[in-house]
Amino acid sequence: MTSSLTRGELRAAALLAADRGAQHLRDLQDPEGFWWGELESNASITAEQLFLLEALGRATDDDRREIAAELLSTQCDDGGWAVWHGGPGDLSVTVEAWYALRLAGLPADAPPLRRATARIMQLGGANKARFFTRLWLAVLGKYPWEALPAAPSELMLLPPRAPMSVYRFASWARGTFVPMLVVLSRNPTFPQEPSVEEIFAEAPGAVEGPVPRQPGPLTGLLGRLMPVARLYNRYPLPPVRRRAERRIRDWILDRQEVDGSWAGIQPPWVYSIIALHALGMPLDHPVIERALDGFSTFALRREGRLRIQSCISPVWDTCLAAIAIDDSGTAGDDDAVERARAWLTGKEITHEGDWRRIPRRGEAGGWAFEFHNDWYPDTDDTAEVLIALMRAGMSPDDGVVRRAVDWLLAMQSAGGGWGAFDVDNTSRMVGQFPVCDFGEVIDPPTEDVTAHVIEALVTCGVPPGHPAIRRGLAYLQGTQREDGSWWGRWGVNHIYGTAAVLPALAACGVDMGQPWVRRAIDWLAARQNHDGGWGECIESYRDPSLAGVGPSTASQTAWALMGLMAADRDHPAVPDGITWLVDRQMPDGSWDEDAFTGTGFPLDFMIKYHFYRLYFPVMALGRYAR
Repeated sequence: MTSSLTRGELRAAALLAADRGAQHLRDLQDPEGFWWGELESNASITAEQLFLLEALGRATDDDRREIAAELLSTQCDDGGWAVWHGGPGDLSVTVEAWYALRLAGLPADAPPLRRATARIMQLGGANKARFFTRLWLAVLGKYPWEALPAAPSELMLLPPRAPMSVYRFASWARGTFVPMLVVLSRNPTFPQEPSVEEIFAEAPGAVEGPVPRQPGPLTGLLGRLMPVARLYNRYPLPPVRRRAERRIRDWILDRQEVDGSWAGIQPPWVYSIIALHALGMPLDHPVIERALDGFSTFALRREGRLRIQSCISPVWDTCLAAIAIDDSGTAGDDDAVERARAWLTGKEITHEGDWRRIPRRGEAGGWAFEFHNDWYPDTDDTAEVLIALMRAGMSPDDGVVRRAVDWLLAMQSAGGGWGAFDVDNTSRMVGQFPVCDFGEVIDPPTEDVTAHVIEALVTCGVPPGHPAIRRGLAYLQGTQREDGSWWGRWGVNHIYGTAAVLPALAACGVDMGQPWVRRAIDWLAARQNHDGGWGECIESYRDPSLAGVGPSTASQTAWALMGLMAADRDHPAVPDGITWLVDRQMPDGSWDEDAFTGTGFPLDFMIKYHFYRLYFPVMALGRYAR
């Protein structure tokens, strides 16, 4: 594809499209100043909401009917339920959706469930499902606890720096693992009526489930210790057990947010409720009442269907939408960016959270992803919020900016990069625990987060020659792939990572003519599709040969363009990419995008940010036009 427009004509078209896109964003802004788009994941989150409500005796007929309608609407052609749009039916997600539909009243021989059963059996049966799926079946009385890993609550008593301390887990895993210690030692069970025999190839628990995702020297030892752990859980030392459970209870209670959640994400939330109830807290206790009521913020009810979000992203959406409006060149036309600035400033976190346990350095000052998550601000949100605030005219000397800059500097890991929530959270030991067969349980530095942090620090006045910036740039150069790209931890995938790094290098004044930088530019250009856009399939996380390969999407095309333009504004690949965005803009100023281009855990938990198709194209168009 070659654009037929002259440069001037294309710039005018890009400016008009950016203006329409910015206006669409303004129309979506909440009066308080924030933006908040849906964060879509997979059916397991909605299914588990019904599991929780049924276990606690809180499910209503409306819940069952609306959840069933949602699940039936998202079943795949192969009979299963997928982890991402267009993906194959996944065993664990399908098992959970199947049992949620049974709880909602569908008979096992209903056509959708017969198709789902066939898919489950094709994938090996429910005994092969991941740990969390089998755990839910155990909680609901359909799977033997003896076939699951055990863990004594006393692990909570380990000091933070101990090898298997809860603080060695990533923040999201830590928030889940702490209440899980109660669940795996007390085995709370809430038997349900529908049977599960149809989805097991063998008796439940008769064969072992998946092994840890990252096995190592301790995997076999920990597996052999499971019978010992189960025996101890039956006959614990009462004083030690009471002390451990008291510490767990206090830890959970300390970390409940004002909206009732824990860590602003679904897994710690549901397991904290179950753990507190197992420890004797009644369901009418204000803590549990607040927790159950808080799910209403994460629930999307429409057209008779109920979908539960795993998390919500208002801070992330707001800072990126504000940057997009600024990029469009129309920010001075109204107060949208100023209202966003005021709202973001009010969401600053000055609470000392878990991030300070290892190592004990740094003072609080940053932002989280959600409305409420004071214990777990993250470096990625903080970086993008800082860029948005600086774009909105805030001074680098403002106390809000200085606190966040100092916090980011304190969060740099030893190798020069930045993780999302913790410093040097890299111990592979915890991943060998038998429950760790899903996702990622540590938070090592990553290329995309490091690039965002570097760009933010330089934008806020930290000189490129600062030791932290130099170490960060060395980290990025050292993590570049042989083909010239960078891996993307929080977005799909190498397009996301590469498009994050190139603007960071440009912000630091790196010579874009250096061979290693040219390799990245050439890689991006070579991945452009014939239609002028860019896309990358989720399978690239499994198959490196698919890096940068996939149907064009609005968000990934915008990322690639921003990366190329940061490095070489006149690159010949840019006009066709801009034309792709201009031609595919909808009359209301938006773009269509079905693909999941956000990443929770590569391959295991993928995300569709519904606003990615809105603000990233506006950024790319605005930067080209202006």
